[in-house]
Amino acid sequence: MYLPIAAFAALVVLFVLVLRRAGRFVARTRQLDNFRAAVRDLDQRIAHSLTGASERIDSVRRQTVAADTIGDTLAAASDAVARYSEEAAALKGPPEAIAIRDDIVHELGRAARALDMVEHGATILASVRRGTRELEAQTSIKRGYLNLVHAREAIGRHAARAAELEPEPGIGRPSVRPAVGAGAGKPAQDLRDEASDHSI
Repeated sequence: MYLPIAAFAALVVLFVLVLRRAGRFVARTRQLDNFRAAVRDLDQRIAHSLTGASERIDSVRRQTVAADTIGDTLAAASDAVARYSEEAAALKGPPEAIAIRDDIVHELGRAARALDMVEHGATILASVRRGTRELEAQTSIKRGYLNLVHAREAIGRHAARAAELEPEPGIGRPSVRPAVGAGAGKPAQDLRDEASDHSI
């Protein structure tokens, strides 16, 4: 008499556990879908803003455009980067997604510093003609340009990582296939960025 009841109770418990796990899996899948879509949209807008600014800065670097003509471009790009940083920092997701989010925010910070560097160089270049100050200005613009390009490329790689995030069937925990060359810890990334910020 008690055996059928115990078996039924066990089946009920098992059914509830399966439903709970399935619910977590569905919720996690929805969370990842929203994160991937948000990163994809953000990456496209970042690419549009930084590519346009980079092209304009490169023209100044090559001395085909006057340094005093890119003030509005730098201001618009800096404003956009600040807004993108706030938007990226607000993204939600599981631990793997949060790591990608933090990397994107980190690179947007590098882009902001690069734009400041270009602005510094452009301000000097617009007020001098020859001498060591002109060399300082050109070096600052070149460094800023390269760091901006590198930041944009890195953000694209992080967006590709986000696109590969997938929930593991039956577990409800996300996994990500690391991009080629990925695997270095954040301290190493910070060291590379610091070196890049001071490279020519």
